[in-house]
This record gives sequence, C-alpha cells and structure tokens, in this order.
Amino acid sequence: MSDRTPEATLLALRSSIDNIDAALIHMLAERFRCTQQVGELKAEHGMPASDPGREERQIARLRALAEDAQLDPEFAEKWFNFVVAEVIRHHRSIAEETTSAE
Repeated sequence: MSDRTPEATLLALRSSIDNIDAALIHMLAERFRCTQQVGELKAEHGMPASDPGREERQIARLRALAEDAQLDPEFAEKWFNFVVAEVIRHHRSIAEETTSAE
C-alpha cells in the first residue's frame, strides 16, 4: 500500500495528466505544421483538399493502433475525423488564398 494520502495521489495523477496534455498540444501543433505544408503543396498543384482513400486507410490504421493500445477504436476514429475536418478546412482556405493571389 502507498503511504500517500488520496489527495497526494490525486495531485500526482493530475500532474501526470497535465504533462500528457502539454505533450499532446505540442504534438498536434507539429502535426498541423506538417499539414499546413501539405495544404500549400496541394494548392500549388491544384490537388483536392481531401483524400478520401488516405483517410479510410488512416482510420483503419488508427483503429488497429487503438485496439493494440487498449483505447476505444470508436474514440480514435472520432478524434481523427475531428482533426481531418480541421485540416481540410485549412487546406481549402490555403487553396482559396492561392487562387485569389494569382
């Protein structure tokens, strides 16, 4: 048994959660920096903002990863769809900016 009080354990767990949240935010920021470059490349070459085939493959891959990590695959898919919707919105905005600048 731990010598810590429930309050001390709670504080320690919350500190770990805070660290994980910070890491997730930094990772998402890096992901969006990469997708920004993808959006610029797509706009430059007249490619569509979305790629349904890739999205399907990514969903299957992430669902499998979630299962392996004992995370709900439905949650992983919802998270991915949320992120992809934002990425596509950014890509469309970049394409519009590129078109209007020409």
